[in-house]
Amino acid sequence: MSDMQGLQVQDELAGILLGMHEESPLLVALFDAQDVLRYANRAFRAAYAVQPDGRLSWSDMMRDNYAHRRGAFIETQDIEAWIAGVHSRRGKTAHRAFEADLCDGRWIWMTESIQQQGWMLCVASDISNLRQEGRALRQAHVKALAAANTDALTGLSNRRHGLHLLDQALLDSEPWPLCVALLDLDDFKQINDSLGHAAGDLALIDFARQLQAGSRREDGCARLGGDEFLLILPAAGLPQAQAIIERLLERVRKARPLPDHPELGYHCSVGLAQASWGENTETLLCRADAALYGAKLAGRNRYVLAE
Repeated sequence: MSDMQGLQVQDELAGILLGMHEESPLLVALFDAQDVLRYANRAFRAAYAVQPDGRLSWSDMMRDNYAHRRGAFIETQDIEAWIAGVHSRRGKTAHRAFEADLCDGRWIWMTESIQQQGWMLCVASDISNLRQEGRALRQAHVKALAAANTDALTGLSNRRHGLHLLDQALLDSEPWPLCVALLDLDDFKQINDSLGHAAGDLALIDFARQLQAGSRREDGCARLGGDEFLLILPAAGLPQAQAIIERLLERVRKARPLPDHPELGYHCSVGLAQASWGENTETLLCRADAALYGAKLAGRNRYVLAE
């Protein structure tokens, strides 16, 4: 078979596969590395009330579902915190499967598969007719696990989960090169002392949103405690990691987190380190922490590379 014939066969098979997906009762969707919906079959479009246009992200899809009470059934008082919490789990492993509810009353089993370039295939099947014995217990277990991994204020991964993600990334050969950043809000104590802890909480929440918006789906974002955060950058060498951090710093400089004080902004300092193969979490974070200290000494509002 010639190369031309091989391509024709592949095109024919691709057309058949797409046609079968379109008619399938399974919910099938494809998201690109930026988490933008690039394909959805008829069942998925109907279930989530979406139409792929090359711009619709998963986060915006969830915001629309939540606002109009359609598609995904989302139980929360704060959709942004909910999205941040899901992002701490979404796309962090090659394969994930879980139960989910739709607003139309259906109960689905969703699978997410990631390929090396970061594209995600989602396939869900309707399991509404399956025996539901123990479902409430399973749901309570899932919610408890999510709560145990999530920082209550920001919705990001908490310290325990963030360090677990870093441990796993250092042991996995797939995400190399690997960089990590330690981030600290500058003069955060002054916000708390002058405007109160409620204002400080708003600044922390805003920073978490900037951190999440400025990172990739596969990146890990965690609040280590207080005003210190961790960013895990798998499959990112120093040039790409530096570009991500520079964009983040610019986003934070432009942010205005306090509605009652729109004139007030804030900024942060960052210590950035690239991991060496065989390095453990403790030594890597020590190097990043030393770089963070260097950024503070150099005048804050900047990043410094670890030695």
